[in-house]
Amino acid sequence: MHEHIGELPRGTAGSYSRSRPLPPYRGILAVDAKDFTGRPAIEHEVISRVVPELLRTALIRAELGELWNDRKFPASTGDGYVLGFDPSLMPFVVHPLLLTLQDVLTDHNILSHGVAPIRLRVSLHIGPLPDTGDEFSGNGTARNDTHRLLDSRPVKAVLASHKANITHVAAILSDRCFQEAVASGYTGRHPDHFVEVAATVDGKPFFQRAWIYVPQPSGPLHEEVPAGDVAQEPPLEKAAPPVEVSERESRHVRNSAPNGNINTGTVHGGQSVSNSHVAGDHVTGNKAGHVRGFQGDQVRGDKYQGQQ
Repeated sequence: MHEHIGELPRGTAGSYSRSRPLPPYRGILAVDAKDFTGRPAIEHEVISRVVPELLRTALIRAELGELWNDRKFPASTGDGYVLGFDPSLMPFVVHPLLLTLQDVLTDHNILSHGVAPIRLRVSLHIGPLPDTGDEFSGNGTARNDTHRLLDSRPVKAVLASHKANITHVAAILSDRCFQEAVASGYTGRHPDHFVEVAATVDGKPFFQRAWIYVPQPSGPLHEEVPAGDVAQEPPLEKAAPPVEVSERESRHVRNSAPNGNINTGTVHGGQSVSNSHVAGDHVTGNKAGHVRGFQGDQVRGDKYQGQQ
């Protein structure tokens, strides 16, 4: 009668073991309130409740009320909110929703006397996510990446550097979202409104190409090296011209440095040394960057004594 009591849950087939259909593709929208943890504890519940209401109001004003009504795996994150939606609506979420959300927050912050203004970071992504309809719905890499983008340095830098009384929304789009909704021409915003960045998260092994969009900027946009660019090695300095040596010096002076550098004149720039079995300091790379103290010839007395 109670034969299933105490049984372990059945596991699914392991990764790469057999082929299965992909979960449906979803647009993913996540928002976070700036400086939530720095607010007094008494404000936390109020902010947690008001953030989804502000988002719902913006969706209705942007004529996207059906997106709110049909949202998938909605969840409060404490300082924010996340939901999935039909990815075909992504162009409308980029514009006009983000601009409308900026207007809604402006109105809210003006009318909410005595309460610190709410400023939101917004992250947009597209990817396959399961929709089981229960509390475990919507979990997957696409959702994880959405939250990583939301916590990334470029989008945080925008709200930190822009004026709090003007810029209330800073959005970051995954490269996939940008390519499919913006670069394709389906969004009512020119690609020049977006700034390409390398999205990284402090303390996390995360690095993705992404795009910043600020509906109402009031400061410099945060720019980084695009994710596809690789730092180039600096060009090698040209070697210093050979030092002229007199005939007498050439007959009597013998220089030998089988495992290093020897200087016979003025040295310009750094010196590259790589020693394998040399007594003393082991130097690899640029000598000027690793060796402290005197690097030239050190001579006491007459250098040419006995050569007259």
